[in-house]
Amino acid sequence: MTRVWKWNRPVTVREVLEDLQQERSIAYTTVMTVLDNLHQKGWVRREAEGRAYRYEAVSTRAAYAAALMNEAWSQSDNPAAALVAFFGMMSEEQRQALRDAVRIVQGPETAPAREAARGGEGGEGAEPREERNPGSAGDTAGR
Repeated sequence: MTRVWKWNRPVTVREVLEDLQQERSIAYTTVMTVLDNLHQKGWVRREAEGRAYRYEAVSTRAAYAAALMNEAWSQSDNPAAALVAFFGMMSEEQRQALRDAVRIVQGPETAPAREAARGGEGGEGAEPREERNPGSAGDTAGR
């Protein structure tokens, strides 16, 4: 899947094989079997091209990762505790990416509205308050 996601276009078994062979020895039939298994699981779609197939990812790598996280979170009997533990495992860069993602999901806000929501005066020239750092207690080095 990494190769299919990386190229972001339909690929043939031969293309994936040649790319993988730069790192290690691997058989054509192995790559073909893996891509066929991915097709059967619904991770890739394929379209015939002559005697071969072109394989294309059904979803993005980001969407796949999000689905995995959602599935894991939904299995918890205490979702809030699971999130706190997860945030505690994140590096500062990962927490910043999380804050950025939350801002995107919440949609555009004006600085005065954001300040008012935080209890500040807002207005032009107001300094933004520092945000709380989720999961900073017990922070461990990220992966």
